[in-house]
Amino acid sequence: MPVFRRHCEFNRPLRHELALLFVVNQVVALLLTTLGGPGSLFDNVVIANAIGVLIWAQYELLSWLGLPKLLGHVIAVPVGIWGGFKLAALFGVADISGRLADPLANWRLIVSCLLLAGTATVVIVLYFRALNFRAELAAEQRRSADARQSETAAQLALLQAQIEPHFLFNTLANVRSLIVANPPLAQTMLDHLNGYLRASLGRTRRPRARLADELQIVEPLLAIAAIRLQARLRYRVDVAETLHDAVLPPLLLQPLVENALEHGIEAAIDGGEIVVRAEVSAEGLLRLSVTDTGLGFTAEANGDGVGLANVRQRLASLYGEQGRLALYPNSPRGVIAELMLPLHREEEHA
Repeated sequence: MPVFRRHCEFNRPLRHELALLFVVNQVVALLLTTLGGPGSLFDNVVIANAIGVLIWAQYELLSWLGLPKLLGHVIAVPVGIWGGFKLAALFGVADISGRLADPLANWRLIVSCLLLAGTATVVIVLYFRALNFRAELAAEQRRSADARQSETAAQLALLQAQIEPHFLFNTLANVRSLIVANPPLAQTMLDHLNGYLRASLGRTRRPRARLADELQIVEPLLAIAAIRLQARLRYRVDVAETLHDAVLPPLLLQPLVENALEHGIEAAIDGGEIVVRAEVSAEGLLRLSVTDTGLGFTAEANGDGVGLANVRQRLASLYGEQGRLALYPNSPRGVIAELMLPLHREEEHA
């Protein structure tokens, strides 16, 4: 594969190479004329283009043959200069290649040609090498982003697989015990379970969801927990309808609610309250919070669990510094889990 093909692995067409070669050749011709080159401006333009094309062609051929780049420079530049003079003579320019045979008498011409031709070759090679490096860097960034997205999707599926069987088995066990003791309450729990399963069906297959969709999952979850924990759990959802069309990645709120239930309310002897809120911050970001008055900070509630780690990773991957999850102590007790992410409306993604 020729060197210039390697420098153009980002699929730039051949005309871009030749366009750059043409521009560099004209610059060399102007410099030759300024430095008192072998002929008029027209002669120097012909000579510069002839030398440039021959060096480029040789470099392509030598690279295709597998010669090292440095050796390609050493061969292509002097041979290209001599051959360029010969080629220019075919277009009516005086043949001055014979002057190269006497380097002492014509050292200024020889040095000027070598410096200009060598510099032009290096400039072209470095230019395409820089473009190739930029293309490789962009490709690597795309591969890295795809890998992170695949990893996040796998973790999301794993998290879903962890949450739902645990929740489902506990709920069915409670329904079974309530069927005899309190049939109407068992039916109510089954209704909430039906709503939860209907809302959660296929949510991880979608890259985004509305806040209203997430609330349709969180509210049955809290309702079922309230039946199970009875007086030990109080909850409310404080979200204005104007924010129901806010768009966010799926499975952001549920891990926070699960965390508050498991490590805050259930761990506290006298239980507590959970409040889910949504509002627009002063910076125009969407702020989602899950506040509990339960046990307070523990290793799991402090963000070491799988669910919260997954939320943090997805926020960073999708939104960078604009997406974050923070946990604060609630006064007089409990934990506040706060999500911040850019506010996008459903119509923006229609």
